[in-house]
Amino acid sequence: MKHLIAPSILTADFGHLEKDIQMLNTSSADWIHIDVMDGVFVPNISFGFRVIKTIKKLAQKPLDVHLMIIEPERYFTEFRDAGADIISFHYEASVHLHRSVQMIKELGMKAAVALNPHTPVQVLENILPDLDMVLIMTVNPGFGGQKFIESSYRKIRQLKQLIIDRKLEVIIEVDGGVDFINTAKLVEAGVDVLVAGNTVFSAPDPIDAIKKLKIV
Repeated sequence: MKHLIAPSILTADFGHLEKDIQMLNTSSADWIHIDVMDGVFVPNISFGFRVIKTIKKLAQKPLDVHLMIIEPERYFTEFRDAGADIISFHYEASVHLHRSVQMIKELGMKAAVALNPHTPVQVLENILPDLDMVLIMTVNPGFGGQKFIESSYRKIRQLKQLIIDRKLEVIIEVDGGVDFINTAKLVEAGVDVLVAGNTVFSAPDPIDAIKKLKIV
């Protein structure tokens, strides 16, 4: 498949959020990425259910909701009701991985597991056939605008090989430090979905920035 672009609204202009969502609607972006942080699992706090519900009313693209929270399974139903189409939750935050994945799918959403930079992809070997997507964090989660971790390429290749060897249809998403320089190398390594925040919203022309990220 051609790689997808999921702009992260964590770096959008919150004073003009409706304008930014409408911009994404008219752009070639494929998904809208929403980072949810609780100030416990990561040292930052972001969006709640009401904000996501508002975004859902405005958005014409699927909502890709990334939960950086403890005990994520407590809130899957609420995020579904708020408008999430895809939910990523962290391996490091879940005690019962299979149960959480089953809950997400039973609620009618796509299920993904996210891995922090220090977590090896091998921890997902048993759950991989049940997943729709794996999210590889290419920065330490919590804040936008961080520098890309170069060792992520090897990790992505390892995950891609696991997927190929087992003949699975799991897609790979990356989040953190994605820019015009590393996009081609990420796609070559096996990435299917690129999350981009600063690269899109700090650009003079965000629509053109999204278009450039799609061209490899």
